[in-house]
Amino acid sequence: MRVSERLMTRGLVAVAALSLVLTGCAKSETEDETTGNGPAATAAATQPGDGTGCTIDQTGYPKIDLKTAKIGFSQSEKEANPFRIAETQSIKDEAGKLGIPSGNLLVTNAQSDLGKQVSDIKSLLDQGAQALIVAPLNSDGLQPALDAAKAKKVPVITIDRKVTSEPCADYLTFIGSDFVKQGERAADQMIRITDGKAKVAILLGSSGNNVTTDRTKGFKDKVAGSSGIEIVAEQTGEFDRSKGQSVMEQLLQSHPDINAVYAENDEMGIGAVNAIRAAGKKPGTDIKIVSIDGTRNAVKLITEGAYNAVVESNPRFGQLAFQTLQEFLDGKPIPANVIISDDEYDETNAADKIGNAY
Repeated sequence: MRVSERLMTRGLVAVAALSLVLTGCAKSETEDETTGNGPAATAAATQPGDGTGCTIDQTGYPKIDLKTAKIGFSQSEKEANPFRIAETQSIKDEAGKLGIPSGNLLVTNAQSDLGKQVSDIKSLLDQGAQALIVAPLNSDGLQPALDAAKAKKVPVITIDRKVTSEPCADYLTFIGSDFVKQGERAADQMIRITDGKAKVAILLGSSGNNVTTDRTKGFKDKVAGSSGIEIVAEQTGEFDRSKGQSVMEQLLQSHPDINAVYAENDEMGIGAVNAIRAAGKKPGTDIKIVSIDGTRNAVKLITEGAYNAVVESNPRFGQLAFQTLQEFLDGKPIPANVIISDDEYDETNAADKIGNAY
């Protein structure tokens, strides 16, 4: 699996493929892509992988017209949290903007079941999908579905989570955040709000995907340089609010000295807030909280003083996903990774920026 390095746009134009995402960036900064306010995901830079990028001629895939073709979208998890709701809505909204008939956008939801996602993707192909946008549940396990798409010469774009398969060979490209960098930024906030002295509990995301692995690595590597930060416990909350709450309840009993929490998504962080309050302590004061996502609920808690910082992970992939497909169909080289820009919220800007949260 290739691990992408985040490239800053300032002073860097790495490859010709950079035009892929820069074409629409100025526009997308101001457009809303979900029923909630907030800018569409925009790319900081691209990483081509092999120096040239993948082209339609390399793959031998047929050229299609996106406005008349059937497009499949495979969502990985039930839409019980704001990230997945905004992600799916973004795909639907962009399809509508492009004039794709509603009946031509085929949407499935794997309900957090890897086997179901494989069968979902195969079902989309059986229904005649000519291009696929996939939000993978896990980094591993989707190869049978990717093989089925390849056999039918159907391009696949992955968003949000990476797969361990080969770009251009097994799928076209990955569009998403630099998750290691997100962890590093969360660590920077943790060091700032605790003055570099804290006993931290980490609420890990679900296992088996690069988001959890990378967010953990980024955070741990960065706090390792701060001698006053001690990680006293880490346990998975599976990116779920109720699970995050129950885990936090247990950790507060087994480690009563915890005074800071790093939650690898906002839902677990909000669950931690509930557990901290139930324990008779003040979240945001007695126990500092930093998480990743950028949901409206978490940002609102910052404005109320019950939360300390949130590193954004933008779910509004619709514009970039369809733009990337169109560039590919137009014969332009597509990089192996399209890395997007993410914002950040803390006590200095949460009130002003809450309209950007989802």
